[in-house]
Amino acid sequence: MGHLILVRHAEPGLKPEDRLAGWVDVSLSRKGIEEALECSVELEKFELDLAFASNLVRTQETLFIILSGQKKTGIVVHEGAGDKGDSEKTDWYSYPEKLGKKLIPIYFTPSLNERYYGKLQGRKKQKMEEKYGAEKLASWRWDFEPGPPEGESLKAVYERAVPYFEEKILPAVKTGKNVLVCAHQSSLRALVKYIERIPDEDIREIRFSTGELAIYRYSEGKLIRENAEMSPETKRNL
Repeated sequence: MGHLILVRHAEPGLKPEDRLAGWVDVSLSRKGIEEALECSVELEKFELDLAFASNLVRTQETLFIILSGQKKTGIVVHEGAGDKGDSEKTDWYSYPEKLGKKLIPIYFTPSLNERYYGKLQGRKKQKMEEKYGAEKLASWRWDFEPGPPEGESLKAVYERAVPYFEEKILPAVKTGKNVLVCAHQSSLRALVKYIERIPDEDIREIRFSTGELAIYRYSEGKLIRENAEMSPETKRNL
């Protein structure tokens, strides 16, 4: 029985409550490191088999801290590198048994990146509220569409994150592997929308705080949420 574990990256140095980080690449804050360590403790009962993160450093640092808490060494798999033909390829999510349980393959992909905020990229939220209005900014951030000026809507994030999930992540869970996905507010909301079949008009209420986990068990052909649903207190933007 495989598990899918979704986790939002821990708090970055560019605090999410202050700015619209998007594709701005920034490492974790001290608080973020502590949040990642707390995630590691929460996941002690799971023997992780492989992991995924976005191409942005805040997810990768969060992932490596979680793995270090499990005394595992992440081995980055560069997809497509060194292929020698179909006859020598193995399942993309498998790895030689001789590596043992202490080594874990990890995959970095732009498909799981945070949304690109376009003209709002890296800007202070307060300033953008003053310029565009609080309700307009909230609509761009939390509704399925439209997105911010010259940026991505949640629909656009969904259209890149979900196909990758279907092709690369879900097949491993179906084989009984425990898979960790460390991503962002937008890409995780897109995956939860897909997994839980949330209507477009209801996705506005689904939000992840930094370091928050969503744990699913694969059973009888579907993913079933195991940990508590997100409370109103955690449905906030941090």
